[in-house]
Amino acid sequence: MSIDQHGDVTIEGASLRALPKVSLHDHLDGGVRPTTVAELAEGAGVELPVGADGLADWFAEQSDAGSLEEYLKTFDVTVGVMQTRENLQRVAREFVADLAADGVIYGEVRWAPEQHLTRGLTLDEAVEAVQDGIEEGEDAAEQDGHDIRVGQLISGLRHSNHVREVAELAVAWRGRGVVGFDIAGPEDGFAPALHRDVFDYLAAEFFPTTIHAGEAAGLDSIRSALLDGRALRLGHGVRLASDLDVISRSGEEVMVQFGDLARWVRDREITLELSPSSNLQTGAIQAWGETIEDHPFDLLYQLGFSVTVNVDNRTMSRTSLTRELALLSQAFGYGLDDLEAFQLNAAAGAFLPVEEREELIELIAAGFQA
Repeated sequence: MSIDQHGDVTIEGASLRALPKVSLHDHLDGGVRPTTVAELAEGAGVELPVGADGLADWFAEQSDAGSLEEYLKTFDVTVGVMQTRENLQRVAREFVADLAADGVIYGEVRWAPEQHLTRGLTLDEAVEAVQDGIEEGEDAAEQDGHDIRVGQLISGLRHSNHVREVAELAVAWRGRGVVGFDIAGPEDGFAPALHRDVFDYLAAEFFPTTIHAGEAAGLDSIRSALLDGRALRLGHGVRLASDLDVISRSGEEVMVQFGDLARWVRDREITLELSPSSNLQTGAIQAWGETIEDHPFDLLYQLGFSVTVNVDNRTMSRTSLTRELALLSQAFGYGLDDLEAFQLNAAAGAFLPVEEREELIELIAAGFQA
């Protein structure tokens, strides 16, 4: 593996950035360009914590706190500049451009509309503004020769009283850009079971859900996401590894005893939306260590879980999908076949009709073969 002067990584002679990728766990308010935050701050009435030149460093340093609660505080700044139609539209447009530059051909962007109403927008207007920005970004990417599609994942805040309203909003926008529903925010103490009635409604509407679970809380949170939330994917889900008892290791051979929960997730091919750098920053993998090499990603992969690679928050982790894949390759010796497997897992887990998932799989296979 080598890194060129432009920061691209070459693996087995292939440009990692140019390879087709799928991004399933990518927050809109976690991917605002620091330069855009600086430009919009004054008009939005947001006081920057540091000067514009130091903003990118500030996001990264503040996010490296070792807890999800501290990590989430950085979003006050980005969300603060995302309170008007024009600003939301711009952020979404640039978000798509950044995905395209990262080699993403399909992405799902998640965000919580209820956080963007302080300047008079309605929930519906906020979703419309983001959708307009996404479509502008897709059109611009196409003109530059990059085919990309991006769907919205509408997030309800698990600690708020508006989860049902936001779920109904997501369903109302089905077929117009919204592809699924999520709950986000502080996980510990706010299990999906608190919103069981909302997930009953979504299930009755046959509307897909992915739920943040197994990041800041443990197996009970994951169990609730599956049983109460009917989650088809787990947002992070990294602490599922604590339901695996490693009995012995011999070279690459690992003997593991599965807990019932881990076996269910593995056997049902429930997608894990793992985000290596973010999982380090928030302390999600502290039970295993403090480096990428300590991340249970490889254990989960070798045991046959449907693992995917994600950025979570590009700005806060100062990362990209290309970088996350490179870090994993460096840590675990992955080659192109492994990286392709991660993209195929993501394509299979995408909230798209089966025909479109099959097309996505074909595009990924063709891109890696080329």
